[in-house]
Amino acid sequence: MFDIGFSELMLIAVVALVVIGPERLPRVARTAGHLLGRLQRYVSTVKSDISREMQLEELRRLQSEIEESARSVEDGLSSEMQAAKQALTATAEAVNREIKAPPASAPAPSLAHSPVAPPLPGDLPGTSASRSGPGTSA
Repeated sequence: MFDIGFSELMLIAVVALVVIGPERLPRVARTAGHLLGRLQRYVSTVKSDISREMQLEELRRLQSEIEESARSVEDGLSSEMQAAKQALTATAEAVNREIKAPPASAPAPSLAHSPVAPPLPGDLPGTSASRSGPGTSA
């Protein structure tokens, strides 16, 4: 703390011995030691309080930065969700319109243009027309 060397301390001790006297010097030294101890504890307490406050302030700043970042991410996700929801809604509406509207390019099926061939006279039930062809026995 102070730049005091050994020779300076010896000079202070000699002056104190002369001024205070040999009978009261031990009691004064003990009291001075207690006061210096209290002073050191007080300074230590103040330093730790200041350090704690600085750490608290840093944590508060960090917390606010994290909250701001979280809000930013939340806003970004919210806007992306809204965009995705709108795209899905538009797609669903387009699909619903296509399902409800009849297709204009393909004609409706009719019975007149059926690809099924009419039955032959021998195929009708109750007729006994014989076929002469491969795979039939006559």
